[in-house]
This record gives sequence, structure tokens and C-alpha cells, in this order.
Amino acid sequence: MKPRILSLPCEASDAVQYFGRELAFEVDPVDLAQDLADGRTDGYVLVETRSPGAYAEAHLPGAICLPYREMTEESTRDLDRNLVYVCYCESIYCNAATQGAYRLARLGFTVKRLSGGITTWLAHGYPTEAG
Repeated sequence: MKPRILSLPCEASDAVQYFGRELAFEVDPVDLAQDLADGRTDGYVLVETRSPGAYAEAHLPGAICLPYREMTEESTRDLDRNLVYVCYCESIYCNAATQGAYRLARLGFTVKRLSGGITTWLAHGYPTEAG
């Protein structure tokens, strides 16, 4: 009897396609921290998708506060559609970043999601801002 984890075939070409698509929409905290440390901030905007209260407590450096529940044509009309919007939330147990990325994408924006959220960011010891 085959192990359960081998019950479905996994072809290398399928894996390349699957994981390539996943990586196209995810940002690693280590890569983001390095970009910020190197001053490479052109082309993207960090978006805190939780509440204004969560944003005030701690947010990633330079992030804007745009709670996913408030994302509409009206609330996003002044955003630059030539930029990539990197959404983040609390952690892997929160889907506010996914909700935000989905809503922004439906509004025609290019989006990515920060893996692990601010919890993973803090676990790596990276800086945050408050206020």
C-alpha cells in the first residue's frame, strides 16, 4: 500500500507551474526587509489591511492603512495603478491580506501578499512603525 502522501501523482512540470504561480503572488519577509534596508522601495506600496487601530499599534515601515473592508472604487481612486500593492495582515491565521489582495485585484490593481504577515515580520526582528 502506498503512503497517503503519494496517493496522487506529482509531475515536476505541474509543480513548476503551481509553485511558480504561487511565488508570483507572494512576497517573502526576508526579501522585503532587504529591499527596505537597501532603499529599494520604488514600484510597490505596503498595505496594512487590518483595522486603523492595528495599524496605529504597529505597521511595516512606510505602509499605508487601507482596511480590506473599506476597499472600494472611491477609497482607492487616488492609488497609482502602475504600482504593485503588497498586502499584509496579522499572520497566517488571518485572511485580511488575502481579502485585501482580492478586493484590490477586482478593482484592477496588481497585488501580492506578504507571507506570514506582521507576526512573521516581528519574529524575524524587523522594525515596525507606530502611530
